[in-house]
Order: sequence, then C-alpha cells, then structure tokens
Amino acid sequence: MTEATGRRERKKAQTRQALADAALELFLERGYDQVGVKDVADAADVSVTTLFKHFPGKEALVFDQDDDLEAALVAAVRERPPGRSVPEALREHLLLGQTRFAVHSADPRFAAFLRMVQDTPALRDYAHRMWTRHEAALAAAIAEAAGAPRDDVRCAALARFALEARSLIQRHPDPARAADEVFALLEHGWTASHPGT
Repeated sequence: MTEATGRRERKKAQTRQALADAALELFLERGYDQVGVKDVADAADVSVTTLFKHFPGKEALVFDQDDDLEAALVAAVRERPPGRSVPEALREHLLLGQTRFAVHSADPRFAAFLRMVQDTPALRDYAHRMWTRHEAALAAAIAEAAGAPRDDVRCAALARFALEARSLIQRHPDPARAADEVFALLEHGWTASHPGT
C-alpha cells in the first residue's frame, strides 16, 4: 500500500513539475497573455482538468513554489545562527534570492522571468498577494524566536515590513544597498523592543 501511495505521489509531483516547466517555457517564449491554460496542458500532455487539479489558475502556474517560499521564510528565522538577529536573517534571506518564485536567480531566464512578472499586471498583483500571504506564518516564527505571544503586534509588524521590503529591494538599482538601508531601519527599531533577538 505505501509503495503504491509513494508512486502515486511521485507521479503527481512529476505532473505538477511538467506543467510548471511547460508554462514557464511558453510564457517566456510567447508572453503570458498570449498563452492559455489549454496551451500549457497540451505542452505537458495532460488534460485541462488535470492542470486545474494541480493549479487553481493560470497565475499559479508561474508561482509554483509557493509552499517552499513560506517554509524558507520561516526557516530563515528559526534556523538563523546564534547571534544573528531576526532582521539580519531576513535581510540575508531576501537578498540572496532564496525566495524566488519559479526561476532561481542563477538561471539565465531569471531576468526575463522578473520582467514578465513586472510587466504583467495580473502577475504583479498575484505575486504581491501570494507573497504577503506568508505574513502570518512569518509573524508566528518571529514571535516564537522572541518568546512573545503568537499575536504580538510588533512581531506581525516586522513580518509585514520585511515582506513588503522585498519589492522595494527588487526595484532599486542597487538591491544590496537598498536591503542594507531597509533592514538597518528595521533592525534598530526591532532591537529596541526585543533586545538580543
């Protein structure tokens, strides 16, 4: 029974990845607005019904690593080295590109991917909504690290500001400098209210 379940889960993961890969290739080649979900399903050799079993809509095909993004954000806080503050850990995480969507920054298609997201209002809006959805999980991880109540408003504020900082950093001509400045601001405000965290 477990072998069949394992095989079924691997097959689902392979189908999901095939859909995400086909979508990315088509979107980068033709443009997001020129590709329909049927085009993606055909390219992955599955039905449209199967596509919608894996992805709730067309935008989700672009951002196929949503769960991984949240897990990585939480891990940046929970697994930070001793002596590294929460804002420092989040700054490093965002700056090093560990929270990229479908394409990693080392991929030669990364610049084209970012342009496509920025130039497509539906994708830009979806990306922002998706990214800020991680606020509750990040706030909970920050509260845990600070020994604060789970609903601590300061922890929620740091989570929100850190998540919102990402778009400022990405749009800035010097992302490293922007990250330094934004997170220095968060750091000084943060350490005043939570020394040692």
